[in-house]
Amino acid sequence: MPRLILPLLACLALTACGADGEPQAPTKPGISITGEAQIGVVSVN
Repeated sequence: MPRLILPLLACLALTACGADGEPQAPTKPGISITGEAQIGVVSVN
């Protein structure tokens, strides 16, 4: 377990400091929604 904590903290630090690149401004003003959505039915017996 302790061996997993250090790499996890390193990953969190890299994502927190913008390791994926510089922030980019939106291309159009307004609100945009992107992503995926799923709808399903779960039956419980």
